[in-house]
Amino acid sequence: MRAISYGTMPFFNRTNPTTMLDLMTWRPSVEIINETYNRIKDVVLHTPLMRNLNASNEHKANIYLKREDLQVVRSYKLRGAYNKISTLEASQLQNGVVCASAGNHAQGVAFSCKSLAIKGRIYMPITTPKQKINQVKMFGEEFVEVVLKGDTFDDAYTEALEDSQSTGAYFIHPFNDEKVIEGQGTVAKEIMDDANFDIDYLLVPIGGGGLAAGVSAYIKHLSPNTKIIGVEPEGAASMKASLENGENRTLASISKFVDGAAVKRAGDITFEICKSTLDKVITVPENKICSTILKLYNQDAIVVEPAGALTLSALDFLEDEIKDKNVVCVVSGSNNDITRMEEIKERSMLYEGLLHYFVVSFPQRAGALREFLTDVLSPSDDIVHFEYSKKNARSSGPAVVGIELKSSDDFEGLVHRMKEGGFFTEYLNDNPELFQYMV
Repeated sequence: MRAISYGTMPFFNRTNPTTMLDLMTWRPSVEIINETYNRIKDVVLHTPLMRNLNASNEHKANIYLKREDLQVVRSYKLRGAYNKISTLEASQLQNGVVCASAGNHAQGVAFSCKSLAIKGRIYMPITTPKQKINQVKMFGEEFVEVVLKGDTFDDAYTEALEDSQSTGAYFIHPFNDEKVIEGQGTVAKEIMDDANFDIDYLLVPIGGGGLAAGVSAYIKHLSPNTKIIGVEPEGAASMKASLENGENRTLASISKFVDGAAVKRAGDITFEICKSTLDKVITVPENKICSTILKLYNQDAIVVEPAGALTLSALDFLEDEIKDKNVVCVVSGSNNDITRMEEIKERSMLYEGLLHYFVVSFPQRAGALREFLTDVLSPSDDIVHFEYSKKNARSSGPAVVGIELKSSDDFEGLVHRMKEGGFFTEYLNDNPELFQYMV
């Protein structure tokens, strides 16, 4: 077997070498995805398509959730991983398999390795939530070894690729592979089988693009009038940047918060498919995603990871389009680490305008803090952060103060009272670099 390298993402063909022309023109057909479904259906759950009452009422549309968060490994990634590994020949598996993943693909590969009794090494970024690392070890047991390398998926990818080249272990790409894309495409088959209505809009999350490519190719063939919208996190929008520039681009840097979709470069195969099957790609702020995570948990008792909340987060930005329409949102995964919830809550409150941080100037005299509490804060305002150090040689001293409001409408009044009393110095929410350093 030889590797064909294109860009920064090499593609490993399962049998014969693939030319660049093949990569540019290949599409997963309906027939092949149906065959793939029959191959993996005894291992992969047929997840439900469920109408969500809260989202439907809020957006005045029929919102259906494709619940891949209920998959065996709590994400759709098992579909592609199992399909790929199960179709490899014995000669290709003699040195085992190797992969790189921020978590969900790793779990799919680990589950597949155990199911098929194949040895595998899984490279994950050091920043991967501990919950995902533990899940990988649980699903793979003695068949997998977890190796933590680098800060991003791309770092882990480089290490895994070097491992493959030096040991002969077969590299299982998380998205840029025909068989992986065909496996992810079975999500679309289940949607079409279960939907007893015309689908006006389908929203699908995008990281590397494997799910979006497989789903959109299948849906566009059987339901050409369905508008398919890809959704990326604002801080890692590699597919959107590539589509806007007409060629696959590598981002110089990304936000790693939405770890399941934090990819600097989409797949070359997935890009070629998505540019002809997606109607558009939109981005959503990471802090908005946090609000959606909390809303799903509080209203529907649904636990999702940041990438799993992408499509529902996008609905607010499509209000005028989707009213009275049938909308399917793919909920891609639920591998969330509970230790992240404090950060998720804070990010949500920042997005909703309920949490504000200031540099406040306090006169260095007795009673100054009491004046701030009585004259500036309203009875419903709550101080959640306070850092102050007295400077004896100065007439005033700065403090970093975090204030939680009952309503975002209270913000202007708070700032007015701070300025009127001479306390206001700097608003940190609008200064991300200073905010990150001081809070």
